[in-house]
Amino acid sequence: MINESRKNKEKIRRKVDLYILSLAILFVFFIFITAKIPVCFSSKCEFIGFGELVKDNIVPFICIILLFYSIFAYYRFKYDTRKTVELPVKIVRLEKINYEHLTFLATYIIPLITFDFEKERYVLVLAALLIIMGVIYIKTDLFYANPSLALLGFNIYKLDINVSENTIKEGVIVITRRKLEAGCMFSYIVLDDRVYYSGD
Repeated sequence: MINESRKNKEKIRRKVDLYILSLAILFVFFIFITAKIPVCFSSKCEFIGFGELVKDNIVPFICIILLFYSIFAYYRFKYDTRKTVELPVKIVRLEKINYEHLTFLATYIIPLITFDFEKERYVLVLAALLIIMGVIYIKTDLFYANPSLALLGFNIYKLDINVSENTIKEGVIVITRRKLEAGCMFSYIVLDDRVYYSGD
């Protein structure tokens, strides 16, 4: 029972990590859009101080922290996926669904860039929206649709696999850098009930 609870917590933590990683591109855009760096070419220029700089750049400062966390989340994901793999299974049917990366990017990421960061109310709405999106993303197991992973060379496949002599499991999602083909055997690590990872 304790083991099961620990496994569930680990799955949720991994999904949260992958959700934040999926927003890494958005954090970079936010930094470029909102950063206010004072520039002065006069001989009387003085540094305004770190406190004032952070105060004028709250949104980019938070985005930089989240961007560093995204990098940490990616390396933790890599570490997690070095665990013991399940026994190899045979691919019965295969469909490459890399368009899921673009769907997430076009539907969720790009519209958020248009927010007015000059108004506090809009920034609070944006933060609430990102949290709500994250909850939906985790509950609906959409964490595999990750544009950041796409940039890092990962593919998404939807498979039917032969798990035993007379049992075929349909609609399994596999995240991998490998090129998979129908009829091949592959080993995997379970990320969630229907989402697997296959190493290089």
